[in-house]
Amino acid sequence: MELKRVEVEKDSETNVIIGQSHFIKTVEDIYEAVVTSVPDIEFGVAFCEASGDRLIRYDGTDERLKDQAVKNAEKINAGHFFILMMDGAFPINVMDALKSVPEVCRIYCATANPLEVVVADAESGRGIMGVIDGSPTIGVEDEEDKEERKEFLQTIGYKR
Repeated sequence: MELKRVEVEKDSETNVIIGQSHFIKTVEDIYEAVVTSVPDIEFGVAFCEASGDRLIRYDGTDERLKDQAVKNAEKINAGHFFILMMDGAFPINVMDALKSVPEVCRIYCATANPLEVVVADAESGRGIMGVIDGSPTIGVEDEEDKEERKEFLQTIGYKR
């Protein structure tokens, strides 16, 4: 078995959710979950089939994000995974809906950080082992940092 790191290519503000799924209907159900959660969201989703036709299935509301999702799916090329790339919303806006999609087995990450996917190549196929999401911490927040965090959450509408 060989481990490889695959860098996810995206714009700096684009949020990415990567997960494991198991059925051809994944794209339709993720599409429905996302637009039901945030009707004006811009997104692209791609899903790699691991059996049958073994195609990359894709959809979305934005051509640029659909293209990015497909391009990253081609690079990662692991069995039964999806990549959702979105602008105009945060992952928290769609996570509950995604977790409720019957085909979704797990979520590996939800981030706007620089992102790498660790994949394993084996004789039987290729799968995602995990992700590298952002940088290590450099300290512990102080009182000023806490206030900045709370102000940020108020600014984006998550606290009063």
